[in-house]
Amino acid sequence: MISSAMRAGLRTLLVGYARKHRLFKPAKMVCTKTLYNYIDAQLLEIRNLDQLEKTKRRTTQHHSHQHQRLLGRSIEERPKRVETRHEFGHFEIDTVIGKRAGSESVLLTFTERKTRYEIVRLIEGKDAESVAYAMQNITAEFGDVMRTVTADNGTEFTTLTAALEGIAETYYAHPYSSAERATNEVHNRILRRYFPKGQSLDLATPSLVRQAESRLNHLPRRLLKFCTPAEVFRKELARARKGRAA
Repeated sequence: MISSAMRAGLRTLLVGYARKHRLFKPAKMVCTKTLYNYIDAQLLEIRNLDQLEKTKRRTTQHHSHQHQRLLGRSIEERPKRVETRHEFGHFEIDTVIGKRAGSESVLLTFTERKTRYEIVRLIEGKDAESVAYAMQNITAEFGDVMRTVTADNGTEFTTLTAALEGIAETYYAHPYSSAERATNEVHNRILRRYFPKGQSLDLATPSLVRQAESRLNHLPRRLLKFCTPAEVFRKELARARKGRAA
């Protein structure tokens, strides 16, 4: 029988985290597959709807990249080492909108590829000026460790290369190829849990955005050996800055 303490632990999808920190006796611990079976069978006080991301398969879609204009340097020119995620300081950037119609606030999301650390800023609109202004604050804090930034071809990123000149190299993914910024896209979907589509972001506040950002960054990840992005980012940031000072 699953205890109430275990049910509370399972709400945050932390099977690996629980094992790593020995939160439960081995006899009471279940594997991830069994956990999903319990949820599907409605044996726990949690539904699939409550989960941030449930494992799923999608049919791969292929788009032709020929004759499609990019705002700047193509992702094809980006160093291959960025793909391995072994090196810290490579970011992906995007915007998340509330309502499609009208001019309103949007979220700027900035994700570090290796640590999955997410920086979220509430900006005035989906335009190049708003993005450039937000990037001034982000680069003031983390510009010393930025190596590359990968964006899509949205008009809000037309001045991104100029904004990052002398700070980081900028690359643009192919149109209709969100998979080329998969880390950022996954985090944007999780962020939608707090800011649903169709809900005006003019109703959001910097405080609410910071809370959502914190929740994402303190969610343990299997890819990080069940550490949190915040933990790994802090270590990598300290290491990178120590290396620069040496």
